[in-house]
Amino acid sequence: MARPHRAARALSCIALAGLLALTAACNGSGAGSGDQVTITIAGPNQWNSDPKSFGPAWEDLVKRFEEKEPGIKVETTVLPIPDFVQTLSTQLTAGTAPELVFNQAPHQPDQVVALDDYLAKPNPYVPGNQHWIDIFNPDQFGPKSGKVRNAAGHYEWVPFNLVTIGLYYNVDAFAKAGVQAPLTTYGDFLAACPKLKAAGYAPLAMDNGWLGQGWTYNVVMGMLMDKYYTKWNQFDADGKPGKAAQLTAKSVAHAILTGELDPTSTPEVAEGLRLIKKLFDACATPNWSGIAGGASFVGGNDFVGGKAAIAWGTNFADSSLDQVTWKHSTMPFPTITAADSSVSDGTPARFGAEAGGTSYMIPSTTKGKQLDAAVKFLQFASSTQGGQAWLDKSGGIPATKDGKAAPGLQGLMSGEWFNHPPRVMGLDLRPKALAGKPVYDGYLLGTKSESETMQKLKEDWTAAVKEQAKDAGWTEAWAK
Repeated sequence: MARPHRAARALSCIALAGLLALTAACNGSGAGSGDQVTITIAGPNQWNSDPKSFGPAWEDLVKRFEEKEPGIKVETTVLPIPDFVQTLSTQLTAGTAPELVFNQAPHQPDQVVALDDYLAKPNPYVPGNQHWIDIFNPDQFGPKSGKVRNAAGHYEWVPFNLVTIGLYYNVDAFAKAGVQAPLTTYGDFLAACPKLKAAGYAPLAMDNGWLGQGWTYNVVMGMLMDKYYTKWNQFDADGKPGKAAQLTAKSVAHAILTGELDPTSTPEVAEGLRLIKKLFDACATPNWSGIAGGASFVGGNDFVGGKAAIAWGTNFADSSLDQVTWKHSTMPFPTITAADSSVSDGTPARFGAEAGGTSYMIPSTTKGKQLDAAVKFLQFASSTQGGQAWLDKSGGIPATKDGKAAPGLQGLMSGEWFNHPPRVMGLDLRPKALAGKPVYDGYLLGTKSESETMQKLKEDWTAAVKEQAKDAGWTEAWAK
């Protein structure tokens, strides 16, 4: 059949403007796809260096979802690791964010959709489920955890997996240097670095991103600050007076704003920074400040390329080593003992497994069919039916009760490191304007003094918790 002339077609559209379906067709909305809706998910690539895709396992997950829901098309926008925080935060503020965004972007609670009501209803991809929230491991995502709700007390993101971190190491490099793994104490780690250097390796791969500094800082502070857990533990997971298994954001804020935790006078803060500087000076890639942050590993190019002996990495990073010719393994970060520091009480290095590894939220500007489609994708990806195949191929640890961890993660999933998360964590505090940025460069590079660094920490910590207090609407006198 011959196509009508464009002008005649336009007149037909005007005449039938009251018919919504035809109006949509004339405007080009949904052309050729009936009622199909497109949603876009935007976040960093946590698995590889591909600037266009999260990898074959992710593409398979999306394909299976689209086959299950033929009326929905999912597109993926890969954002650079150094820039995704600011990009998404800016979009959320401007109201231009896509339908699903990575949960680590700073934002106001009203900029994203509260998911409480959805989590209280059945997940359609889990047979027999009555409440979506019930499929998750309650220790990591649920009422027991004080770290998965926003300042206003709402769930605003859904985890597709759990994340743990650890140290990957080159077994061949250790053998060549005569270093015995694992390195169980901080002193052992520092002593191994000259040997690894002599064998021709950068001991610890490092770059100028915030992960290498932040992970090291949080783990070190988690050990040194554990002694204050009971004193600072003032609020439960709901933000009410009480206790929590890990210090909640409100408990940390209370300690800071009442002066119980002052970076300029709490000795463990200064000692922690000194210990980290020792590690960077003795072990980190010499030119780390000029190396761009990577995706799967900290200093990933040097480590995967066989130039560095050790690297920080998540459980997602394992697949990046599929093609290397050298043997590799994993170990926890070493414990700071009394022999390593006079302020250590022997608390072992811990990280645990946390929700928030690959976790997404829905901007509040998402409405109607796009909102419904975005919720469905969260439900599918978080279910075992939707997510298990992706977990298996991406080094994933399930956030759900019935999921299974990907093979090959045993080295990161045992002992104190994995089974007991730190009771004091989250002291890598900074205001939203500094989110995703490394803030210890000056001290680590020797361009800022210890006293200058401590004062800046006090300013940043105070600003950060005041932002939290405002966002949460805390009414206590200490919070104002």
